[in-house]
Amino acid sequence: MAASKKYFHDHLVLLLLSINAFLAIAGSIFVLASLSSGHSSTYIVQCRDCSNTDAVNKFTNGGVVNLLSFVAFMLLVLATHVMLSFRTYRIHRQVTIAILSLGTLLLVLSIIVANSLLVLR
Repeated sequence: MAASKKYFHDHLVLLLLSINAFLAIAGSIFVLASLSSGHSSTYIVQCRDCSNTDAVNKFTNGGVVNLLSFVAFMLLVLATHVMLSFRTYRIHRQVTIAILSLGTLLLVLSIIVANSLLVLR
């Protein structure tokens, strides 16, 4: 019980948790808002070897379900990193901070990738 009390009183951990929660929710809302304002039912969901000029199908088309997986991924990253950081806090505080920082990086990268795929529409 004392470890969970210290975990929720650590200012840096709470800051990283807040940033991760904001990024996951804002990224999910961004993807859902972009999908709801969509004019077509097909989206570009993959970009394969764009540097190669011999590639025939550079872009792979897909549906809404493929882009909804970004929302599920963001929420899964948030839940996993919160659970891992909570469990490792009593072992070492720096491991918790590293886990939450890597979660922040992963959420930022997923928002960038989702944005670039939605812009290609």
